[in-house]
Amino acid sequence: MDKQAVYRFLDEKKIEHEITEHPAVYNMQELEQVALPYPDRDAKNLFVRDDKRRNYYLITVKGDKRVNLKDFRRSQGTKPLTFASPEELCEILGLIPGAVTPFGLLNDAECRVHFYIDQDFWQGSGLIGVHPNDNTATVWLKAEDLASLLKEHGTAVQTFQLE
Repeated sequence: MDKQAVYRFLDEKKIEHEITEHPAVYNMQELEQVALPYPDRDAKNLFVRDDKRRNYYLITVKGDKRVNLKDFRRSQGTKPLTFASPEELCEILGLIPGAVTPFGLLNDAECRVHFYIDQDFWQGSGLIGVHPNDNTATVWLKAEDLASLLKEHGTAVQTFQLE
């Protein structure tokens, strides 16, 4: 599913959303240079795997947060975690580094990836900003709608609070 397919999918599902097109960004520092309408609602996405390459996880937190994988592992009861390779990212989610997003989970036909989303996205406006499987835009939608779409797809979705 490419960027345009994500837009069509959201329209077909009648999910209220807003799109901000921007130059390609590959990390949070580059994103800080982009004028976003909701800069406090952008998401940072980490694609990780356990040490046996049996379980994969997408961890999505607010952009200003840091994720300690050891602390996450302890709080969620996983095996030791490390970042997945670019090859695994492409094979499982159909994405490239710099374009990691929860929408990539829609490309995971086997629903191998467990999705963890920061519960802080439900606070205030409830908005979350994520790439549409392409790092040249950000889609703004309700975190609740995103979680519902992914659950409907068959993805295991869990909210969590960073310690």
